[in-house]
Amino acid sequence: MGEMSGGAEVLTQHLQLLLEAGHYDGAKVLLMPVQPVDGAEAIGALPTTLQALAFRLLPKDEAIAVYEYLEPSVQQNLLERLRSGEVLELVEEMSPDDRVRLFDELPAKVVRRLLAELSPAERRITAQMLGYDSGTAGRLMTTEFIDLKEFHKASQALEIVRRRARDTETIYSLYVTDASRHLTGILSLRDLVTAEPEEGLGEVMTRDVVRVTTDTDQEEVARLIQRYDFLAVPVVDREERLVGIVTVDDVIDVIQQEATRDIYAAGALQAGDEDDYFQSNLFTVARRRVVWLLVLLLANTGTSAVIASADDVLKRVVVLAAFIPLLIGTGGNVGAQSSTVVIRGLSTQRIQSLGPGLAVGREAVAGALLGVLMMFVVVPWAGYVAHNWVVAWAAGISLLGITTLAATAGAALPLLFHHFGLDPALMSAPFIATATDVAGVFIYLRTASWLLERFGQA
Repeated sequence: MGEMSGGAEVLTQHLQLLLEAGHYDGAKVLLMPVQPVDGAEAIGALPTTLQALAFRLLPKDEAIAVYEYLEPSVQQNLLERLRSGEVLELVEEMSPDDRVRLFDELPAKVVRRLLAELSPAERRITAQMLGYDSGTAGRLMTTEFIDLKEFHKASQALEIVRRRARDTETIYSLYVTDASRHLTGILSLRDLVTAEPEEGLGEVMTRDVVRVTTDTDQEEVARLIQRYDFLAVPVVDREERLVGIVTVDDVIDVIQQEATRDIYAAGALQAGDEDDYFQSNLFTVARRRVVWLLVLLLANTGTSAVIASADDVLKRVVVLAAFIPLLIGTGGNVGAQSSTVVIRGLSTQRIQSLGPGLAVGREAVAGALLGVLMMFVVVPWAGYVAHNWVVAWAAGISLLGITTLAATAGAALPLLFHHFGLDPALMSAPFIATATDVAGVFIYLRTASWLLERFGQA
């Protein structure tokens, strides 16, 4: 849920004091005017022994809304502490999409028991949604929507909306289906309200409907909602039957989850569930980091092998070793910049308008320009430090080659991963830096060896 706001922190403190003192009526009054998301934040920050007590003070309808905003760990704690009848009523009344997210976090044994106790209608909906792959529109959608028919008059449709409004996720987007539940049109609540009472929905609705299928990736769903400024997008099955909708509030959660995974991947970390990294125990933290660190460690042995193969020239001109950290560090930085730009471009789909070839070429030229600019600083400085202008020019020429190569690799490798259906964020800064380390040392030592031999100094 992120960092607590000042208001929520004060609310939690007051709530805790009242509960510990046994002033339950005062705690109930304190929670009454609070928005569900703020109430969930305040209750989630309480000690675990007080969470169930505070939750029981909420009115039934508000309790369900608050529960849906709680962190998964707090939801599980409440399930363990509430009576079985309270748990069943709570789970039964949850929105289907929120219920499925809760079930994803619970042990399979608990899920089976809760499913068996749900009403037949809710059990069928939940089982259907659990059958879709994780990370797809089918798993993300809610089945609480309003569908109408073309033959409905506007006045009839308004009556249907009025009757079903309390039991649906949103009423601002209304969907029109035929007798077989095929999606045939869409209209907004504004379109319906401004239509003539006797006007048929077929005359008011829009037939060209942007939709997704149950197996559409959740990131693609988020991009569509962002692109068209939708409040919700309809989800259809393979037969084009309307089975659910994905709302903008669910998409915000998806964007946060995907951004968290990309950030972890960019740091060569194995992402956990959502953003629970700081709630994980130290063993789990170490396990997530060590896998990629071992891979990078093995890759870095290539740098050691290159240096060992050129030990003869390093023994003759020891000062060459002084510039290795400078060169590989610069190469890693340039490669990290390029990979960051390209990975972000892939995430926002802005890079598609440029094209992969032009994107890589653009970064390669940028890397070369950076190398030329830095040569004006490195060559004089290296000459002054080493008192050897051949070594200085070896460092400068190598820097140009390294920055060009690093920028090219930083752009090309994420695009290559994306082409093969892999997460481009895996080709992140640590991997680009490791690759350019090996290549950079090789370029530098070979260039230095050639120049020294050419000018008779080695």
